[in-house]
Amino acid sequence: MPPSREQEHGGAKIKGLLALLIFASLVYCGWRIVPPFFNNYQLEDAMKTEARFALAQRKTEEDIREDIYSKVKDLGIPAPRENILIDNVDGALRISLDYNVPVDLPGYQFNLHFHPQGDNRSI
Repeated sequence: MPPSREQEHGGAKIKGLLALLIFASLVYCGWRIVPPFFNNYQLEDAMKTEARFALAQRKTEEDIREDIYSKVKDLGIPAPRENILIDNVDGALRISLDYNVPVDLPGYQFNLHFHPQGDNRSI
């Protein structure tokens, strides 16, 4: 005769719900944290491209700053235009930016700090 299941009280259901809750929490945190990293990657790529071709196209620092700021706005990055630094020393162009992205999670808020940069030294 098989053992009776009358004494089981739904422990498997609680474990399953707990695992589902943990999984949902991880997905939610990833949904809030991953996009700023992806946007930073795209911005850094745009900075590198801009730095490589800006001198050949004879762009001024103001034109470069405007192009980068346009990309910043397109990506929704919370960085002011004034934080875009452009250094042009002896044909070596370097573009950099410091910014923070606030991340709000239930009961916890923190800032992700980014410092993307691009230069034309690899040419």
